[in-house]
Amino acid sequence: MSVGVSEPPLAAVNLSEVSGLRRGAYLLDRWIGHFCEFFGAIIVVAETCILFAGVISRYVFDNPIIWTDELAGFLFLWLAMLGTVVALRNDGHMRLTTLVNMSRPALGRWFNSVAALVVVAFVLEILLPAKEYVAETQFVELTTLGISEQYRSASILVGMGLAAIISILRLIEHTSWRDFALAVLVVGGISALLWVLQPQLIAMGFGSLFVFFILIVGACVAIGVPIAFAFGISTMSYLSLTTDTPLSVVVNRMDDGMSNLLLLSVPMFVFLGLLMEMTGIARVMVNFLVALVGHVKGGLSYVLLGAMYLVSGISGSKAADMAAVAPVLFPEMRRRGQHPGELASLLATSSAMSETIPPSLVLITIGSVTNVSISALFTGGLLPAFVAAMALVVVAWWRARKEDTGGRVRAPASEIWRTLLVAIPGLTLPFVIRFAVVRGIATATEVSTVGVVYTAFLGLVIYREFDWKRIYPLLVETVALTGAVMLIVGTATAMSWGLTQSGFSQWLVSNMAAVPGGTAGFLAITIVAFIILGSVLEGIPAILLFGPLLLPVARSMGVHEVHYSIIVILAMGIGLFAPPFGVGFYGACAIGKISPDDAIGRIWPYIFALCVALVIVAAFPWLSIGFL
Repeated sequence: MSVGVSEPPLAAVNLSEVSGLRRGAYLLDRWIGHFCEFFGAIIVVAETCILFAGVISRYVFDNPIIWTDELAGFLFLWLAMLGTVVALRNDGHMRLTTLVNMSRPALGRWFNSVAALVVVAFVLEILLPAKEYVAETQFVELTTLGISEQYRSASILVGMGLAAIISILRLIEHTSWRDFALAVLVVGGISALLWVLQPQLIAMGFGSLFVFFILIVGACVAIGVPIAFAFGISTMSYLSLTTDTPLSVVVNRMDDGMSNLLLLSVPMFVFLGLLMEMTGIARVMVNFLVALVGHVKGGLSYVLLGAMYLVSGISGSKAADMAAVAPVLFPEMRRRGQHPGELASLLATSSAMSETIPPSLVLITIGSVTNVSISALFTGGLLPAFVAAMALVVVAWWRARKEDTGGRVRAPASEIWRTLLVAIPGLTLPFVIRFAVVRGIATATEVSTVGVVYTAFLGLVIYREFDWKRIYPLLVETVALTGAVMLIVGTATAMSWGLTQSGFSQWLVSNMAAVPGGTAGFLAITIVAFIILGSVLEGIPAILLFGPLLLPVARSMGVHEVHYSIIVILAMGIGLFAPPFGVGFYGACAIGKISPDDAIGRIWPYIFALCVALVIVAAFPWLSIGFL
């Protein structure tokens, strides 16, 4: 999902050229940002130390520390809420910017004003329910820490309060009075209309779901409202206008969604991916692959695919994966005469291929919200990704069959062995992660910290590439991405709960179970649906909304939960990286500094290959569950 930078970064603003109210807004914005970044970075470091200490105490000394999980969960909610504020300041929340970017500048600015006002409306609307929820938790005690649950749940109130301030400040900083007035007129008019039509909305039954969760969510996403806030405002509006449910339940559901300790591996793996790039692990892997097959026709295409397969198994972040590989390979691929569009196509589709390679954030997310074993998903995702990789290799081979190798010669055995020896420490990292989980040394959450410590050791001792000056920016980037992901988790959990309470889930189950063609028909519809959802909502939001609803249907039809999860993730990945709506495609073009126009005509054979691979994976469950 594109985040789109519609306003200039705060650091780029020259405060000497700004005066009055706008200058004050910039200064307060900056102070709040530094506060949240600093304490968020401290929490990331603390979480790493706490979880790793838990592994050492239990596995090495056989003396587990009983309070590590509870303390980690306590800090994690604070990290998520501080990260929400940091991401809001930096325009880091996931949102669709296609319509805004295609519009005239004046209209695009107005869309941004409306989107900003929707964000303000949500964070202000949730403050009172958040306060009520904090009051409800004051008499609940955290078992091992011996303190009130209120100190943990207060993070939601503090985070939403700071987000409210930041969102108002951003309006002051970047919105003209004319755009603001028009935005208020539109948002206020729609709100008033919904209020007036409240009796009709209640009488509509399931029809009201279409209004709130299709029309309103769709309109918000289209004009650039961050997805998390679009989910949140639609859920709050639906519950307040059509039910008697207290809105504090929304905060409760958000808390439940964000408090799953498995999701703590998200910031840890993000930090791991950033460390991996900084310590040069990706580069030494690529150097080995280039020495091995770089001399053959299309050799660097194979290297790119292999590198994405390996790197995805380490970082868990698509942006980190692409950013680690593209700068290393693309200059040489260009020098060898490969079309720029071919490079972007390979980068995008290899990213889609690698969605099921552990420790993918999507694997962790679907496991946490559907109670599917993370270890089983890690095992089940490798072979389907390999099938997809081989499909892409076939297309790359076909495209390169007439390539002029230009007198390139095979690297001598001595160079291959040298690059292999250098790469071995980095190549072992995915195996260290998997070994630690499978052997029970660490949980799926704790293993990320094992990877962080191992990567830091490689950077400090083996590769001697560890830039201490970059650590704080990496921590801040981790905080922001954590906030962006976790707010989606929270609001999507609340939205999914609202759909369940409305009776929509039961209706969906009964209709999906009656699909013509039995299991094959159900899987076919699943593939089409998630390709579409992946192009519109991006992976994590789509899975959070529909995974818990559809997985019980799959079980009732005899489809193994791991097999179904892998199908869903691969389909979503194809949608995410397929043009014209798949925003991951544009992310790949941006990272590779390639015009989308150069790539959009060349990517389709690769997309077709991925679709064929997906059909094969769906038709042969053994590929997903054969090694469980």
